[in-house]
Amino acid sequence: MRSVVSFSGLSLLAALSAACGSGRRSEPLVGPVALTTAEQQRGELVFFHRCHKCHPGGDAGLGPALNNKPLPAAAIKLQVRSGLGAMPAFDDKLVSDADLDALVAYLDVLSEEE
Repeated sequence: MRSVVSFSGLSLLAALSAACGSGRRSEPLVGPVALTTAEQQRGELVFFHRCHKCHPGGDAGLGPALNNKPLPAAAIKLQVRSGLGAMPAFDDKLVSDADLDALVAYLDVLSEEE
């Protein structure tokens, strides 16, 4: 009886562990993102230079998905500058204020494309 309990306990643990994975949480983008301003285009460059490694295409990777939840600009800027949680902080030497504004503009478009 003890081996049955151990096996069922291991099965439950495996199922719970699989449910905690960071799989895709949004639909994939279809086609190019419509960037209509120079600021949005600059923001895309900043994103691919600084953010894409942990948030590939805005989806979940090492970091959470960014393209499935619109966030206020102030919250994005606070997260980037402070590096809350596991995210590193990006000071104004790594991401200028103008680049941060452009990044916010790009993320706004990215979340609309969903």
